[in-house]
Amino acid sequence: MDPSSAGAGGNSLASASCGDAQKRRVCYFYDPEVGNYYYGQGHPMKPHRVRMTHALLAHYGLLAPAKMEVLRPLPARGIDLCRFHSDDYVAFLRAVTPETQLGQVRALRRFNIGPDCPVFDGLYAYCQTYAGASVGAAVKLNHGTHDIAINWSGGLHHAKKSEASGFCYVNDIVLAILELLKLHERVLYIDIDIHHGDGVEEAFYTTNRVMTVSFHKFGDYFPGTGDIRDIGYSEGKYYCLNVPLDDGIDDDSYQSIFKPIISKVMEMYRPGAVVLQCGADSLSGDRLGCFNLSGKGHAECVKFMRSFNVPLLLLGGGGYTIRNVARCWCYETGVALGEELQEKLPYNEYYEYFGPEYSLYVAASNMENRNTNKQLEEIKCNILDNLSKLQHAPSVQFQERIPETKLPEPDEDQEDPDERHDPDSDMVLDDHKPTGHSARSLIHNIGVKREITETETKDQTADANAVAVNAPGNARNEPGSSPK
Repeated sequence: MDPSSAGAGGNSLASASCGDAQKRRVCYFYDPEVGNYYYGQGHPMKPHRVRMTHALLAHYGLLAPAKMEVLRPLPARGIDLCRFHSDDYVAFLRAVTPETQLGQVRALRRFNIGPDCPVFDGLYAYCQTYAGASVGAAVKLNHGTHDIAINWSGGLHHAKKSEASGFCYVNDIVLAILELLKLHERVLYIDIDIHHGDGVEEAFYTTNRVMTVSFHKFGDYFPGTGDIRDIGYSEGKYYCLNVPLDDGIDDDSYQSIFKPIISKVMEMYRPGAVVLQCGADSLSGDRLGCFNLSGKGHAECVKFMRSFNVPLLLLGGGGYTIRNVARCWCYETGVALGEELQEKLPYNEYYEYFGPEYSLYVAASNMENRNTNKQLEEIKCNILDNLSKLQHAPSVQFQERIPETKLPEPDEDQEDPDERHDPDSDMVLDDHKPTGHSARSLIHNIGVKREITETETKDQTADANAVAVNAPGNARNEPGSSPK
Protein backbone atom coordinates (compact mmCIF):
# COMPACT_ATOMS: atom_id res chain seq x y z
CA MET A 1 0.00 0.00 0.00
CA ASP A 2 1.10 3.56 -0.70
CA PRO A 3 1.79 5.09 2.72
CA SER A 4 0.47 8.42 1.55
CA SER A 5 -3.04 7.01 1.54
CA ALA A 6 -2.85 5.53 5.04
CA GLY A 7 -4.87 8.25 6.68
CA ALA A 8 -7.74 8.16 4.25
CA GLY A 9 -9.60 5.12 5.46
CA GLY A 10 -11.08 6.08 8.80
CA ASN A 11 -13.15 9.00 7.56
CA SER A 12 -15.58 6.78 5.73
CA LEU A 13 -16.16 4.44 8.63
CA ALA A 14 -19.32 6.04 9.95
CA SER A 15 -21.21 5.01 6.84
CA ALA A 16 -19.54 1.63 6.52
CA SER A 17 -21.07 -1.64 7.60
CA CYS A 18 -19.03 -4.52 8.96
CA GLY A 19 -17.95 -5.28 5.44
CA ASP A 20 -16.84 -2.19 3.58
CA ALA A 21 -16.67 -2.20 -0.18
CA GLN A 22 -13.33 -3.98 -0.45
CA LYS A 23 -12.93 -7.59 0.63
CA ARG A 24 -9.81 -8.37 2.66
CA ARG A 25 -7.53 -11.37 2.31
CA VAL A 26 -7.45 -12.85 5.80
CA CYS A 27 -5.39 -15.64 7.37
CA TYR A 28 -6.08 -17.12 10.78
CA PHE A 29 -3.65 -19.08 12.97
CA TYR A 30 -4.88 -21.76 15.35
CA ASP A 31 -3.29 -24.74 17.09
CA PRO A 32 -5.80 -27.33 18.39
CA GLU A 33 -3.55 -28.02 21.37
CA VAL A 34 -3.67 -24.47 22.72
CA GLY A 35 -6.85 -25.07 24.69
CA ASN A 36 -5.24 -27.92 26.62
CA TYR A 37 -2.80 -25.72 28.54
CA TYR A 38 -3.89 -25.02 32.09
CA TYR A 39 -2.45 -22.37 34.40
CA GLY A 40 -3.89 -24.11 37.45
CA GLN A 41 -6.97 -24.27 39.64
CA GLY A 42 -8.49 -20.88 40.33
CA HIS A 43 -6.21 -19.03 37.92
CA PRO A 44 -8.20 -16.55 35.79
CA MET A 45 -6.13 -17.05 32.62
CA LYS A 46 -7.72 -19.85 30.61
CA PRO A 47 -6.30 -20.70 27.16
CA HIS A 48 -9.49 -22.76 26.70
CA ARG A 49 -11.19 -19.51 25.62
CA VAL A 50 -9.27 -19.70 22.31
CA ARG A 51 -10.77 -23.14 21.63
CA MET A 52 -14.23 -21.77 22.39
CA THR A 53 -13.62 -18.92 19.93
CA HIS A 54 -12.53 -21.41 17.28
CA ALA A 55 -15.69 -23.47 17.82
CA LEU A 56 -17.87 -20.41 17.24
CA LEU A 57 -15.94 -19.55 14.08
CA ALA A 58 -16.45 -23.08 12.82
CA HIS A 59 -20.20 -23.07 13.42
CA TYR A 60 -20.60 -19.65 11.81
CA GLY A 61 -18.89 -21.09 8.73
CA LEU A 62 -15.96 -18.67 8.88
CA LEU A 63 -13.27 -21.35 8.64
CA ALA A 64 -14.19 -22.27 5.06
CA PRO A 65 -11.34 -21.77 2.56
CA ALA A 66 -13.51 -19.30 0.67
CA LYS A 67 -13.62 -17.10 3.77
CA MET A 68 -10.03 -17.16 5.05
CA GLU A 69 -6.89 -19.27 5.10
CA VAL A 70 -6.63 -21.33 8.29
CA LEU A 71 -3.10 -22.24 9.34
CA ARG A 72 -1.59 -24.29 12.13
CA PRO A 73 1.46 -22.37 13.35
CA LEU A 74 4.96 -23.69 13.56
CA PRO A 75 6.26 -23.52 17.14
CA ALA A 76 8.78 -20.77 17.70
CA ARG A 77 12.25 -22.14 18.41
CA GLY A 78 14.59 -21.00 21.13
CA ILE A 79 16.61 -18.95 18.66
CA ASP A 80 13.39 -17.21 17.58
CA LEU A 81 12.42 -16.31 21.15
CA CYS A 82 15.92 -14.99 21.83
CA ARG A 83 15.49 -12.29 19.22
CA PHE A 84 13.95 -10.36 22.13
CA HIS A 85 14.25 -12.43 25.28
CA SER A 86 17.52 -13.18 27.08
CA ASP A 87 19.17 -16.53 26.50
CA ASP A 88 19.13 -17.49 30.18
CA TYR A 89 15.43 -16.69 30.54
CA VAL A 90 14.49 -18.77 27.51
CA ALA A 91 16.71 -21.62 28.74
CA PHE A 92 14.92 -21.49 32.09
CA LEU A 93 11.47 -21.64 30.45
CA ARG A 94 12.59 -24.61 28.38
CA ALA A 95 13.93 -26.55 31.35
CA VAL A 96 11.60 -25.82 34.25
CA THR A 97 8.76 -28.21 35.10
CA PRO A 98 6.27 -28.45 37.98
CA GLU A 99 8.42 -31.26 39.40
CA THR A 100 11.78 -29.45 39.21
CA GLN A 101 10.71 -25.93 40.20
CA LEU A 102 11.06 -26.50 43.96
CA GLY A 103 14.83 -26.77 43.53
CA GLN A 104 15.06 -23.49 41.61
CA VAL A 105 13.83 -20.93 44.12
CA ARG A 106 16.38 -18.28 43.14
CA ALA A 107 15.61 -18.65 39.44
CA LEU A 108 11.87 -18.48 40.09
CA ARG A 109 12.35 -15.22 41.94
CA ARG A 110 14.74 -13.85 39.35
CA PHE A 111 12.37 -14.51 36.44
CA ASN A 112 9.23 -13.48 38.36
CA ILE A 113 7.68 -16.94 38.29
CA GLY A 114 5.00 -17.38 40.95
CA PRO A 115 1.23 -17.30 41.54
CA ASP A 116 0.50 -14.92 38.65
CA CYS A 117 2.89 -16.66 36.26
CA PRO A 118 3.04 -20.25 37.50
CA VAL A 119 4.98 -23.19 36.17
CA PHE A 120 2.54 -25.65 34.57
CA ASP A 121 2.75 -28.72 32.37
CA GLY A 122 3.75 -27.80 28.84
CA LEU A 123 4.67 -24.19 29.70
CA TYR A 124 7.48 -23.92 27.13
CA ALA A 125 5.42 -25.58 24.40
CA TYR A 126 2.60 -23.14 25.12
CA CYS A 127 4.99 -20.20 24.68
CA GLN A 128 6.33 -21.71 21.46
CA THR A 129 2.79 -22.14 20.14
CA TYR A 130 1.38 -18.65 20.68
CA ALA A 131 4.64 -16.90 19.78
CA GLY A 132 5.05 -18.99 16.64
CA ALA A 133 1.55 -18.05 15.56
CA SER A 134 2.18 -14.31 15.95
CA VAL A 135 5.50 -14.39 14.12
CA GLY A 136 3.97 -16.57 11.41
CA ALA A 137 1.14 -14.09 11.01
CA ALA A 138 3.66 -11.26 10.61
CA VAL A 139 5.50 -13.27 7.95
CA LYS A 140 2.25 -13.67 6.01
CA LEU A 141 1.68 -9.92 6.07
CA ASN A 142 5.26 -9.29 4.95
CA HIS A 143 4.80 -11.61 2.01
CA GLY A 144 1.87 -9.49 0.85
CA THR A 145 -0.39 -12.49 0.37
CA HIS A 146 -2.83 -11.33 3.05
CA ASP A 147 -4.20 -8.01 4.26
CA ILE A 148 -5.18 -9.13 7.77
CA ALA A 149 -3.65 -11.87 9.93
CA ILE A 150 -5.24 -13.13 13.15
CA ASN A 151 -3.86 -14.96 16.20
CA TRP A 152 -6.27 -14.93 19.13
CA SER A 153 -3.86 -16.98 21.29
CA GLY A 154 -1.31 -14.13 21.18
CA GLY A 155 -1.22 -10.60 22.52
CA LEU A 156 0.65 -11.36 25.77
CA HIS A 157 1.88 -7.81 26.23
CA HIS A 158 3.35 -7.79 29.76
CA ALA A 159 6.30 -10.16 29.27
CA LYS A 160 9.70 -8.48 29.60
CA LYS A 161 13.09 -9.30 28.15
CA SER A 162 14.11 -11.37 31.17
CA GLU A 163 10.99 -11.97 33.21
CA ALA A 164 7.39 -13.10 33.12
CA SER A 165 4.65 -10.69 34.17
CA GLY A 166 0.88 -10.52 34.32
CA PHE A 167 0.18 -14.07 33.07
CA CYS A 168 2.62 -13.49 30.17
CA TYR A 169 5.87 -15.40 29.65
CA VAL A 170 7.00 -14.63 26.09
CA ASN A 171 6.17 -11.33 24.42
CA ASP A 172 4.85 -12.54 21.07
CA ILE A 173 3.91 -8.98 20.14
CA VAL A 174 7.49 -7.71 20.27
CA LEU A 175 8.63 -10.72 18.24
CA ALA A 176 5.93 -10.10 15.62
CA ILE A 177 6.80 -6.39 15.39
CA LEU A 178 10.48 -7.26 14.89
CA GLU A 179 9.39 -9.47 12.01
CA LEU A 180 7.33 -6.66 10.48
CA LEU A 181 10.27 -4.26 10.81
CA LYS A 182 12.23 -6.40 8.36
CA LEU A 183 10.01 -5.01 5.62
CA HIS A 184 8.37 -1.87 7.01
CA GLU A 185 10.13 1.33 8.10
CA ARG A 186 7.39 2.11 10.62
CA VAL A 187 5.04 -0.13 12.60
CA LEU A 188 2.15 1.11 14.74
CA TYR A 189 1.13 -0.83 17.86
CA ILE A 190 -2.32 -0.17 19.39
CA ASP A 191 -3.45 -1.78 22.65
CA ILE A 192 -7.13 -1.82 23.73
CA ASP A 193 -6.67 -4.27 26.62
CA ILE A 194 -7.79 -2.73 29.92
CA HIS A 195 -4.21 -3.08 31.20
CA HIS A 196 -1.34 -0.95 30.01
CA GLY A 197 0.80 -2.59 27.31
CA ASP A 198 3.96 -2.11 29.34
CA GLY A 199 6.12 -4.87 27.90
CA VAL A 200 5.73 -3.66 24.32
CA GLU A 201 6.19 -0.01 25.31
CA GLU A 202 9.40 -0.85 27.17
CA ALA A 203 10.85 -2.73 24.24
CA PHE A 204 10.44 0.16 21.80
CA TYR A 205 10.64 3.16 24.14
CA THR A 206 13.73 4.69 22.52
CA THR A 207 13.04 4.11 18.82
CA ASN A 208 10.95 6.00 16.28
CA ARG A 209 10.44 2.94 14.09
CA VAL A 210 7.62 1.71 16.34
CA MET A 211 4.89 3.92 17.76
CA THR A 212 2.98 2.47 20.72
CA VAL A 213 -0.51 3.67 21.65
CA SER A 214 -2.18 2.19 24.74
CA PHE A 215 -5.75 2.86 25.96
CA HIS A 216 -5.99 1.52 29.51
CA LYS A 217 -7.25 1.86 33.06
CA PHE A 218 -4.79 3.99 35.02
CA GLY A 219 -4.47 4.49 38.74
CA ASP A 220 -4.23 1.85 41.46
CA TYR A 221 -4.27 -0.89 38.85
CA PHE A 222 -1.81 -3.40 37.40
CA PRO A 223 0.82 -2.86 36.07
CA GLY A 224 0.89 0.68 37.47
CA THR A 225 2.52 2.20 34.36
CA GLY A 226 1.10 4.10 31.41
CA ASP A 227 1.02 7.69 32.65
CA ILE A 228 0.09 10.22 29.97
CA ARG A 229 3.47 11.87 30.65
CA ASP A 230 5.34 8.76 29.45
CA ILE A 231 6.03 9.76 25.87
CA GLY A 232 9.21 7.91 24.87
CA TYR A 233 12.83 8.95 25.09
CA SER A 234 15.69 9.94 22.81
CA GLU A 235 14.84 8.94 19.21
CA GLY A 236 11.55 7.60 20.56
CA LYS A 237 10.32 10.83 22.14
CA TYR A 238 6.66 11.44 21.22
CA TYR A 239 6.47 7.97 19.63
CA CYS A 240 4.88 6.54 22.79
CA LEU A 241 1.30 7.56 23.58
CA ASN A 242 -0.59 6.61 26.73
CA VAL A 243 -4.33 7.21 27.13
CA PRO A 244 -5.23 6.76 30.83
CA LEU A 245 -8.92 6.02 31.46
CA ASP A 246 -11.14 5.53 34.50
CA ASP A 247 -13.77 2.94 35.47
CA GLY A 248 -16.96 2.44 33.51
CA ILE A 249 -16.00 3.93 30.17
CA ASP A 250 -18.71 3.14 27.61
CA ASP A 251 -18.78 2.79 23.82
CA ASP A 252 -19.49 6.42 22.99
CA SER A 253 -16.87 7.82 25.37
CA TYR A 254 -14.27 5.32 24.19
CA GLN A 255 -14.79 6.07 20.50
CA SER A 256 -14.83 9.81 21.18
CA ILE A 257 -11.17 9.54 22.14
CA PHE A 258 -10.01 6.47 20.17
CA LYS A 259 -10.97 7.67 16.70
CA PRO A 260 -9.58 11.23 16.83
CA ILE A 261 -6.29 10.05 18.32
CA ILE A 262 -5.81 7.13 15.95
CA SER A 263 -6.85 9.20 12.94
CA LYS A 264 -4.15 11.74 13.79
CA VAL A 265 -1.60 8.98 14.44
CA MET A 266 -2.29 7.45 11.03
CA GLU A 267 -2.02 10.86 9.37
CA MET A 268 1.24 11.84 11.06
CA TYR A 269 3.04 8.50 11.39
CA ARG A 270 1.96 6.71 8.19
CA PRO A 271 2.79 3.17 9.39
CA GLY A 272 3.56 0.40 6.94
CA ALA A 273 1.76 -2.09 9.19
CA VAL A 274 -0.47 -2.00 12.27
CA VAL A 275 -0.60 -4.44 15.20
CA LEU A 276 -3.84 -4.27 17.20
CA GLN A 277 -3.92 -6.04 20.56
CA CYS A 278 -7.60 -6.82 21.20
CA GLY A 279 -7.58 -7.70 24.90
CA ALA A 280 -11.18 -8.51 25.82
CA ASP A 281 -10.89 -7.61 29.51
CA SER A 282 -12.02 -4.11 28.52
CA LEU A 283 -15.48 -5.57 27.89
CA SER A 284 -18.33 -5.00 30.30
CA GLY A 285 -18.64 -7.72 32.92
CA ASP A 286 -15.07 -8.98 32.74
CA ARG A 287 -14.01 -10.96 35.78
CA LEU A 288 -10.97 -8.73 36.35
CA GLY A 289 -11.90 -5.60 34.42
CA CYS A 290 -13.83 -2.41 35.21
CA PHE A 291 -14.71 -0.91 31.80
CA ASN A 292 -18.16 -1.02 30.23
CA LEU A 293 -17.61 -1.66 26.53
CA SER A 294 -20.09 -3.74 24.61
CA GLY A 295 -18.88 -6.34 22.13
CA LYS A 296 -19.83 -4.04 19.27
CA GLY A 297 -18.06 -1.08 20.88
CA HIS A 298 -14.88 -3.14 21.27
CA ALA A 299 -15.13 -4.36 17.68
CA GLU A 300 -15.55 -0.80 16.42
CA CYS A 301 -11.81 -0.39 17.01
CA VAL A 302 -11.13 -3.35 14.71
CA LYS A 303 -13.53 -1.99 12.12
CA PHE A 304 -11.88 1.42 12.27
CA MET A 305 -8.37 0.04 11.78
CA ARG A 306 -9.57 -2.22 8.95
CA SER A 307 -10.85 0.83 7.09
CA PHE A 308 -7.34 2.26 6.62
CA ASN A 309 -6.31 -0.58 4.27
CA VAL A 310 -2.93 -1.00 5.98
CA PRO A 311 -1.60 -4.53 6.69
CA LEU A 312 -3.21 -5.43 10.01
CA LEU A 313 -2.23 -8.01 12.63
CA LEU A 314 -5.01 -8.81 15.12
CA LEU A 315 -3.96 -10.41 18.42
CA GLY A 316 -5.77 -11.52 21.56
CA GLY A 317 -4.69 -10.56 25.06
CA GLY A 318 -6.56 -10.34 28.34
CA GLY A 319 -10.13 -11.46 28.91
CA TYR A 320 -11.32 -13.48 31.88
CA THR A 321 -15.07 -13.94 31.44
CA ILE A 322 -14.46 -16.53 28.78
CA ARG A 323 -17.99 -16.67 27.37
CA ASN A 324 -17.60 -12.98 26.54
CA VAL A 325 -14.07 -13.36 25.19
CA ALA A 326 -15.11 -16.07 22.73
CA ARG A 327 -18.09 -14.06 21.47
CA CYS A 328 -16.01 -10.89 21.14
CA TRP A 329 -13.19 -12.47 19.14
CA CYS A 330 -15.64 -14.39 16.95
CA TYR A 331 -17.49 -11.15 16.16
CA GLU A 332 -14.20 -9.37 15.46
CA THR A 333 -13.13 -12.13 13.08
CA GLY A 334 -16.37 -11.47 11.23
CA VAL A 335 -15.50 -7.76 11.15
CA ALA A 336 -12.08 -8.57 9.67
CA LEU A 337 -13.76 -10.66 6.98
CA GLY A 338 -16.49 -8.11 6.31
CA GLU A 339 -19.11 -10.67 7.32
CA GLU A 340 -22.35 -9.77 9.12
CA LEU A 341 -22.97 -12.57 11.64
CA GLN A 342 -26.43 -13.39 12.95
CA GLU A 343 -27.03 -12.50 16.59
CA LYS A 344 -28.44 -15.92 17.51
CA LEU A 345 -25.52 -18.22 18.24
CA PRO A 346 -25.41 -21.44 16.22
CA TYR A 347 -25.47 -24.60 18.28
CA ASN A 348 -21.95 -25.68 19.21
CA GLU A 349 -20.11 -27.85 21.72
CA TYR A 350 -19.95 -24.98 24.22
CA TYR A 351 -23.51 -23.80 23.75
CA GLU A 352 -24.39 -23.99 27.44
CA TYR A 353 -21.67 -21.44 28.26
CA PHE A 354 -23.63 -18.75 26.42
CA GLY A 355 -27.02 -19.05 28.11
CA PRO A 356 -29.51 -17.81 28.86
CA GLU A 357 -29.48 -15.28 26.00
CA TYR A 358 -27.40 -17.32 23.49
CA SER A 359 -26.51 -14.10 21.69
CA LEU A 360 -23.30 -13.22 19.88
CA TYR A 361 -23.43 -9.70 21.27
CA VAL A 362 -21.83 -8.81 24.60
CA ALA A 363 -24.05 -6.15 26.17
CA ALA A 364 -22.94 -3.18 28.24
CA SER A 365 -24.31 -2.71 31.76
CA ASN A 366 -25.65 0.33 33.62
CA MET A 367 -22.44 0.90 35.60
CA GLU A 368 -21.37 4.49 36.23
CA ASN A 369 -19.01 6.07 33.70
CA ARG A 370 -16.39 7.88 35.76
CA ASN A 371 -14.82 9.46 32.68
CA THR A 372 -16.27 12.93 32.26
CA ASN A 373 -16.40 14.67 28.90
CA LYS A 374 -14.06 17.32 30.29
CA GLN A 375 -11.48 14.75 31.37
CA LEU A 376 -11.60 12.96 28.04
CA GLU A 377 -11.26 16.23 26.14
CA GLU A 378 -8.21 17.18 28.21
CA ILE A 379 -6.60 13.79 27.56
CA LYS A 380 -7.35 14.03 23.84
CA CYS A 381 -5.91 17.56 23.59
CA ASN A 382 -2.78 16.49 25.48
CA ILE A 383 -2.19 13.55 23.14
CA LEU A 384 -2.92 15.54 19.99
CA ASP A 385 -0.55 18.24 21.19
CA ASN A 386 2.23 15.67 21.50
CA LEU A 387 1.45 14.40 18.02
CA SER A 388 1.65 17.92 16.65
CA LYS A 389 5.30 17.99 17.69
CA LEU A 390 6.07 15.30 15.12
CA GLN A 391 6.76 16.08 11.52
CA HIS A 392 4.70 14.24 8.93
CA ALA A 393 6.26 10.85 8.38
CA PRO A 394 7.73 11.30 4.86
CA SER A 395 10.01 14.12 6.08
CA VAL A 396 11.03 12.50 9.36
CA GLN A 397 14.70 11.57 9.60
CA PHE A 398 14.42 8.08 11.04
CA GLN A 399 17.22 6.21 12.72
CA GLU A 400 19.57 4.60 10.29
CA ARG A 401 19.25 0.87 10.14
CA ILE A 402 21.89 -1.00 11.97
CA PRO A 403 24.36 -2.72 9.61
CA GLU A 404 23.60 -6.36 9.14
CA THR A 405 25.60 -8.47 11.55
CA LYS A 406 26.44 -11.96 10.49
CA LEU A 407 25.22 -14.42 13.07
CA PRO A 408 26.77 -17.88 13.15
CA GLU A 409 24.62 -20.43 11.38
CA PRO A 410 23.27 -22.95 13.90
CA ASP A 411 24.54 -26.48 13.52
CA GLU A 412 21.51 -28.55 12.59
CA ASP A 413 23.04 -31.58 14.28
CA GLN A 414 23.34 -29.65 17.53
CA GLU A 415 19.77 -28.31 17.46
CA ASP A 416 17.12 -29.66 19.74
CA PRO A 417 15.02 -31.87 17.43
CA ASP A 418 11.89 -30.71 19.26
CA GLU A 419 12.62 -27.15 18.10
CA ARG A 420 13.21 -27.77 14.41
CA HIS A 421 10.70 -26.52 11.89
CA ASP A 422 8.44 -29.28 10.63
CA PRO A 423 8.53 -29.39 6.82
CA ASP A 424 5.03 -30.87 6.84
CA SER A 425 3.59 -27.91 8.74
CA ASP A 426 1.16 -25.53 7.10
CA MET A 427 3.70 -22.74 6.97
CA VAL A 428 7.41 -22.13 7.21
CA LEU A 429 8.69 -19.03 8.96
CA ASP A 430 11.41 -17.28 6.97
CA ASP A 431 12.92 -15.22 9.76
CA HIS A 432 16.41 -16.30 8.71
CA LYS A 433 16.21 -14.01 5.67
CA PRO A 434 16.09 -10.51 7.15
CA THR A 435 15.42 -7.60 4.85
CA GLY A 436 17.82 -4.74 5.32
CA HIS A 437 18.84 -5.22 8.94
CA SER A 438 19.13 -7.70 11.76
CA ALA A 439 16.17 -7.80 14.11
CA ARG A 440 18.52 -8.90 16.86
CA SER A 441 20.72 -5.85 16.34
CA LEU A 442 17.64 -3.64 16.22
CA ILE A 443 16.37 -4.79 19.60
CA HIS A 444 19.82 -4.27 21.09
CA ASN A 445 19.93 -0.82 19.53
CA ILE A 446 16.59 0.36 20.86
CA GLY A 447 17.25 -1.03 24.33
CA VAL A 448 14.62 -1.33 27.00
CA LYS A 449 12.64 1.42 28.71
CA ARG A 450 13.88 2.72 31.98
CA GLU A 451 13.18 5.83 33.99
CA ILE A 452 15.57 8.34 32.41
CA THR A 453 15.63 12.03 33.22
CA GLU A 454 16.60 14.73 30.78
CA THR A 455 19.46 15.75 33.10
CA GLU A 456 21.38 12.50 32.77
CA THR A 457 24.62 12.69 30.84
CA LYS A 458 24.99 11.18 27.38
CA ASP A 459 27.33 8.54 28.75
CA GLN A 460 24.80 7.52 31.40
CA THR A 461 22.06 7.33 28.77
CA ALA A 462 24.18 5.19 26.49
CA ASP A 463 24.85 2.78 29.33
CA ALA A 464 21.19 2.76 30.34
CA ASN A 465 19.95 1.85 26.88
CA ALA A 466 22.23 -1.17 26.79
CA VAL A 467 20.89 -2.63 30.02
CA ALA A 468 17.56 -4.37 30.50
CA VAL A 469 15.76 -2.69 33.38
CA ASN A 470 12.15 -3.49 34.10
CA ALA A 471 9.52 -0.81 34.52
CA PRO A 472 8.09 -0.49 38.01
CA GLY A 473 5.00 -2.54 38.70
CA ASN A 474 2.57 -3.02 41.56
CA ALA A 475 3.12 -5.75 44.10
CA ARG A 476 1.31 -8.97 43.31
CA ASN A 477 0.21 -11.36 46.01
CA GLU A 478 -2.23 -13.77 44.39
CA PRO A 479 -3.37 -15.00 41.00
CA GLY A 480 -5.62 -12.44 39.39
CA SER A 481 -3.88 -9.36 40.71
CA SER A 482 -1.87 -8.86 37.53
CA PRO A 483 -3.89 -9.79 34.46
CA LYS A 484 -2.94 -8.88 30.90
